[in-house]
Amino acid sequence: MAEKGKADGAYDEIERMIIFQEITPGSLVSESMLTASTGFGRTPVREALQRLAREGMVQIHPSKGVLVPAASVDTQLRLLELRRVLEALAVELACGRAAGEHRREMAAMVDRLKHEEFTLGTYLETVKETHHLIVDAAANEYLADALAPAQALSRRFWIAHMRDEADQISRGSTLHGRILEAILARDDSAARAASLALNDYLVDFAYAVLGHLRPPRNKDSSAA
Repeated sequence: MAEKGKADGAYDEIERMIIFQEITPGSLVSESMLTASTGFGRTPVREALQRLAREGMVQIHPSKGVLVPAASVDTQLRLLELRRVLEALAVELACGRAAGEHRREMAAMVDRLKHEEFTLGTYLETVKETHHLIVDAAANEYLADALAPAQALSRRFWIAHMRDEADQISRGSTLHGRILEAILARDDSAARAASLALNDYLVDFAYAVLGHLRPPRNKDSSAA
């Protein structure tokens, strides 16, 4: 159990280093460098890297090192296609399955999102916690496994291309708060609409990186 806790800690720290580009995208790093940088031992770091590799955050090349692949707009848009469907399902399930403890934690998170003054780092932690709360409330471990890599890689892209930090944090806080409020109201239609609105924001953000607006989209039948 203690070793699992260390592996989780190593995962969180290496993911943070990748997301905030303390490890340069496209670069190769060694396992020994990561043990020194994180303060965790070889075994926790190795377990963390295996998990990050499954999520697409790193590529492990035996005898060469660990590659942190560059994030592209094309990859982000494909990930968001997947997230759109899976997150809409997650919020619908959470509406019906969220138990008392889930609901208390969601209500506390809504309050934080409305009133706390975030740094980029503290806001990122609320995003991860919000995703965890929703998926945990949905009570489907297969859904959790499918969503984790798409959400992690999307966070990395968002941070990498951040320009107006205060504005993006404000918009993201509002969108995540609306999802949680709809789940607390057990309004699955509103929760789904709020989830799709968050996805639209992320898609628009990705197209803005290219310097133009997204193409006109067909009416999303899943929002009906």
